[in-house]
Amino acid sequence: MPTSSSRSTSQARAICPGRTTVASRRDALWQLGGGLGGVALAALLAEEQPTHAADTPHLKAEPTGPPAAATAVIQIFCPGGLSHIDTFDYKPELERRAGTPFDTSGDIEFFASKPGNCQPSYWPFRQHGQCGRWVSDLLPGLARHVDDMAFIHSMQSKTALHGPAMFMANSGFILPGFPSMGAWITYGLGSEADNLPGFVVLPDQRGLPPGGPINWGAGFLPAMHQGTVIETAANTPPLADLFPPEAHQEVLAGEPAGRRFLRQLNEKHLQERGQPTDLAARIAAYEMAARLQLSAPEVTDLSPETSRTCRLYDIDDADRGSFGRQCLLARRLVERGVRFVQIYCGAENTTSQPIRPNWDSHEDLARDHGYWGPILDRGASALLSDLKARGMLESTLVICSTEFGRQPAAQGKGRDHNASGFTVWLAGGGIQGGTAYGSSDDLGFAAIAPTFCYDLHATALHLLGIDHTQLTYYNNGIERRLTDVHGQVIHELLTRQPG
Repeated sequence: MPTSSSRSTSQARAICPGRTTVASRRDALWQLGGGLGGVALAALLAEEQPTHAADTPHLKAEPTGPPAAATAVIQIFCPGGLSHIDTFDYKPELERRAGTPFDTSGDIEFFASKPGNCQPSYWPFRQHGQCGRWVSDLLPGLARHVDDMAFIHSMQSKTALHGPAMFMANSGFILPGFPSMGAWITYGLGSEADNLPGFVVLPDQRGLPPGGPINWGAGFLPAMHQGTVIETAANTPPLADLFPPEAHQEVLAGEPAGRRFLRQLNEKHLQERGQPTDLAARIAAYEMAARLQLSAPEVTDLSPETSRTCRLYDIDDADRGSFGRQCLLARRLVERGVRFVQIYCGAENTTSQPIRPNWDSHEDLARDHGYWGPILDRGASALLSDLKARGMLESTLVICSTEFGRQPAAQGKGRDHNASGFTVWLAGGGIQGGTAYGSSDDLGFAAIAPTFCYDLHATALHLLGIDHTQLTYYNNGIERRLTDVHGQVIHELLTRQPG
């Protein structure tokens, strides 16, 4: 029986019958078309019928729940811990107790400080919209959209550490290695886009968030479901090494017979190795890389957008422009069939900047939130306006979340971490605007009847037509779920009530 190496040699000779030297499999692939990326592009251009995401194994399952209200999700994540009591959770009692000692009789422990005096919001709150929801003056743009937004005021996390809390918010577990919500959604529903990934991540230009790529990982799901990072900076390639080096630009296509043989070679190579998902994902990635050579530059090129749209997102502003560009790209990606887009408003903490690069406002909350508030406000409000004007908000679920909140007691001029209470808002995609669910106590310290990420995830899956208890994957003897063994759909926020 021939060995693996002897098969590679004979196959290489079949590809290049005139050669007398022994070629490696890699040499053979290069002779076919300038590397796997070039071969994949050649195969794409030669195909009479495109390969749809639904045709790829493990990429699409039938919906397992009610009729879907949403077809796509855009999640805005604010790493660092956005302060609910300075943005969306109005606490008049905290104003009345301003400057008085915070009650620590219940053995309350803060993350990095001793509780200071009660500190009300650094910005006044006002009622907005027909629903009369309270929003602080830090976010005047989003305040104009409250009739389209729904708020969960009773969120809690199981940890006050940034990394584990980020993992929990994204995957439902405080430990790394579990699939993110975007990975679960693309595993369950696939993508409507042929030439773009189903799950795209748009990180902040300042860097990756706490925990890095684990936040959008596929965990034990097939590797093809992990998020694909697209760079959003102007005049920057959307993906690293998307195009071959200049020396090989001319080698992009091979003969049809060679392309067909390469496909058979790859399929046989995969079958002989027991269908490992990482190898299948690598093959799929090469094919996707070829498609991205055509689609990624187009989707990240904002020149076709009108000047009015660019002004709406304020993409030319030195501070607000980068996040505005992320939000505009998210709309463009969803328009082209991407299922899940995650935007990060903030990066990992560094000590090299006078203003924190995310919402983690320990030292000076008025300074740090005062910087980040207008950035979030302009981009997120523009996204809601744009989606609504284009008739896309009804089918696009927008979620704005953070890993935890901040304390109602002062930490000098800042606020410490608060895993006991924070706020998340949603809009579009089957959400009943102008509504709120749950509450925190009178000072905003702890949620009353806590809501966890499991409930948020269950609700998002429900709106996409998936029963969260039925979306499972067998791993290490356990039928795993995004919601673990928890989660309840928050029907009070939905336009369609059960029954």
